[in-house]
Amino acid sequence: MVPLFSKTVPSPSYLSYTVQDSYRHKGLRKRLVDSLRTRGITDEKVLSALAMVPRHLFLEKAFEEHAYDDKAFPIGSEQTISQPYTVAYQTVLLDVQPTDRILEIGTGSGYQAAVLAAMGARVYTIERQEPLYIKSRELLRNLGFNKIRCFFGDGTQGLADFAPYDKIIVTAGAPVVPNALRMQLQIGGYLIIPVGEEIQYMYRYTRLSETEFKEECFDAFRFVPFLEGVEKKR
Repeated sequence: MVPLFSKTVPSPSYLSYTVQDSYRHKGLRKRLVDSLRTRGITDEKVLSALAMVPRHLFLEKAFEEHAYDDKAFPIGSEQTISQPYTVAYQTVLLDVQPTDRILEIGTGSGYQAAVLAAMGARVYTIERQEPLYIKSRELLRNLGFNKIRCFFGDGTQGLADFAPYDKIIVTAGAPVVPNALRMQLQIGGYLIIPVGEEIQYMYRYTRLSETEFKEECFDAFRFVPFLEGVEKKR
């Protein structure tokens, strides 16, 4: 892996302070990574990416002091940045390879996309909330994540223009699995998606052929709902 950002980067317009990645922040990330190991995250590629990406840059200033707690935080538009354990868990199931083309449904803060890009993947990410799309696109650009392409649109329809994808990851809880996403997978590819109403179970679908999929069910989580359509900036 190579650094994708400098210690000091330009401050995006929606931030009112100079963004820095200090030795203190790096120490807090190391402590977070160590805590994730104790919870069963043992994939060193995933842990290295989490140690590299400065999560505090993806949060509002009010939450900066708690950026390396294993917690979710609000990011606006009734959305949250997932807790690091959840990000790590989904990323482990995704089995990211440096040559992968990955579609992320639900850009949110941009943090999950940054983790995937730090692992060498080429990331296509789509967000239905226009304010979040604008904010995360600007931040990722300023941080130098040039392997991430951001799009505004309805994630339930995927992003057919660039399909098929090696992997697809959904970062919101879906009542059902959209068929459009399964159809945009490469043969042998993975779709990672939390499915359920109040509580979601993490599923991994492997595309075996044009019509066949292998289904695996894992642990329970809570995500914001996976919604159709788009919400434009007012």
